[in-house]
Amino acid sequence: MENIIVIGILLVVFAALFCLQRMQSHKVNFNKLILIGLFGGIMVGVLIQALFGVKSYVTTTAVDWINIVGTGYVSLLKMLVIPLISVSLISAFTRLEVTTKLRRIASNVLGILFSTTAVAALFGVLSVFLFKLQTGTFLKGLTADKSALAGLRSSQATVADQTLPQQLVSFLPNNIFADFAGTRPTSTIAVVIFSIMVGLVFLRMKKKKVELAARFTRLIELLSELVMRILKMVLRLTPYGVFALMIKATATASAQDLLKLGVFIIAAYFALILVLLMHTAILLVHGINPVTYFKKAWPALAFAFTSRSSAGTLPLNIEVQTKSLGVASSVANFAGSFGLTMGQNGCAGVYPAMVATLIAATNGVNVFSAQFIITLLLIVTVSSFGVAGVGGGAIFSSLIVLGALNLPITLMGVIIAIDPIIDMMRTAVNVNDSILAGIITAKKTDLWDKEVFTDQSDTINVTEN
Repeated sequence: MENIIVIGILLVVFAALFCLQRMQSHKVNFNKLILIGLFGGIMVGVLIQALFGVKSYVTTTAVDWINIVGTGYVSLLKMLVIPLISVSLISAFTRLEVTTKLRRIASNVLGILFSTTAVAALFGVLSVFLFKLQTGTFLKGLTADKSALAGLRSSQATVADQTLPQQLVSFLPNNIFADFAGTRPTSTIAVVIFSIMVGLVFLRMKKKKVELAARFTRLIELLSELVMRILKMVLRLTPYGVFALMIKATATASAQDLLKLGVFIIAAYFALILVLLMHTAILLVHGINPVTYFKKAWPALAFAFTSRSSAGTLPLNIEVQTKSLGVASSVANFAGSFGLTMGQNGCAGVYPAMVATLIAATNGVNVFSAQFIITLLLIVTVSSFGVAGVGGGAIFSSLIVLGALNLPITLMGVIIAIDPIIDMMRTAVNVNDSILAGIITAKKTDLWDKEVFTDQSDTINVTEN
């Protein structure tokens, strides 16, 4: 009987996917398709959990099959991350008409990423104080999940074996082929560094070996065109991926965990919303309409929220910047790639600051002292360099911060139960900061096409010619 119910659920989901496909074939606006997929997935997921529970055979089996669509879509996007980072960064150098702008582009992008991360960390600390999490009363009666705690200790051992200088050295590529295969946690930042080195060498070669530089430029243009065409094919699947991912997120979220740790979730979302308000203020200061901005950035933010992967969102991130927001590809490639590996406002700013403040307070540290707050903000900002843009990046960053402050990790084994719920918003904030860095930098360096930004048509064209 249970298998028949599972089949029935799958038939309903298949029918919904078919409806999405028909709407896409009739040229329904891409943003509307994502919205339909998002809320449709929430409705189906909530219904499955309400009828069959979180851990029932029907729910786990149905979600396992449905997840083929969601996980498959994320896998296809992740497949493109490393080649997209490498080709995009190198092409940013080959497309720079004025090489003197390179320093301004890099400094502006990094300046925005790191400064906003420091402020985001401060919002995390203030949120802990505002919701009085430092008292630890909401943790009474809760115990750390043994398997989660064992995983955290294993990850902590990896971090603890290296000093901060050694961790910085680990970002450097030592076997670029292994890093292209993603064999290390720091492979992504290593590919970024390698690609920047290739770009810098190209700029020197451009002055002395004009013909070779021209050939190299044509090769990169060819590779870029191939990657972007594959990207368009994959992006067509976005509404279906969002639909399936939201079914999994809502059908498997434990209502019991949400109730027990609800105050921490609310505090985290409050801090993350403050970060988005800060982003909005930055847009206003620079004369950019935030309503138009968020409307056009929506596809990337929605996918980041559902997928919980900054790396998986990178292709859509760059597509949104160039096609919808009018950011020059050279700037978008820098902002997207740098924002993937450093200065993430959510995973490397808000969350580690909240966790460190909470744990420090429960261990007798005066978290209200200026010395603690300043030290924490500095450590969080520095440790945000090289955070992997995949699920678990916030945990890794938090372990680094806790290790630097000599704080235990036991309480992380408690709050990790609701981490997926917080991670959804964290990832969206990470991606938004990356896009923000791109558009602000583009405007400052005169590489922003305002006409594209103000164009109200559906500028993300995922239709193959």
